Amino acid sequence: MSWWNDLWELFFPQCCLICGTRLLEGEEHVCFRCLSGLPRTQMYGQPGNEVEKCLWGKVPFEKASSYLYYTKGGDVRKLLFEMKYYGNVSLGRFLGRCMACDLLPSDFFEDVDVVIPVPLHPRKWKERGYNQSRLLAEGISDITALPLCDDWLIRRQYTETQTRKGNYERWLNVENMFECTSDERFCGRHVLLVDDVLTTGATLVACADALKRVPDIRISVLTLAMAGDI
Repeated sequence: MSWWNDLWELFFPQCCLICGTRLLEGEEHVCFRCLSGLPRTQMYGQPGNEVEKCLWGKVPFEKASSYLYYTKGGDVRKLLFEMKYYGNVSLGRFLGRCMACDLLPSDFFEDVDVVIPVPLHPRKWKERGYNQSRLLAEGISDITALPLCDDWLIRRQYTETQTRKGNYERWLNVENMFECTSDERFCGRHVLLVDDVLTTGATLVACADALKRVPDIRISVLTLAMAGDI
């Protein structure tokens, strides 16, 4: 059915989600020019980086990193909104693969046993139809071959979005929000928590609080983006 695909592409060409130009063969969601111009943090594998400093004293982590900087009105915001609020699930997996490919040459994934996306409440998942953090985790798993588990950590309560909340409200909104479903499966494992955006770190800390009571667990965190003003 390549003729049908060619016809569809003629009348409904795929365009870059950032600049709007028509995508060329081999390009996916974002043209190569815009993809190369995304504001990467370049902090992979660097001890004492900005993400680690944000979490110091709050999370017993092994490693922590973010892939991109997020700023209001910036290109990363466009991609996040397209993934998170406009149902572009393939974009989420694509960004996860991009993130993993850039981090793979470093030792960031070394010794990691399992990838765990920050969970959504079942009601939120039903409303949205997907978990954007799981999409990112799927992309990471595609590149690294690390197993993905999304039933080891659950969100116990439905909460409002964090987007318009202040720092203190964000912490209260996720306090005691997550639950580890089985200590035995986590025992002695190095888990990688994956989320979309790091702002105050409240969500990741709440997840880690649910996990840190497990004997010999090691926790690392990775987000697609971090707020540029952290």
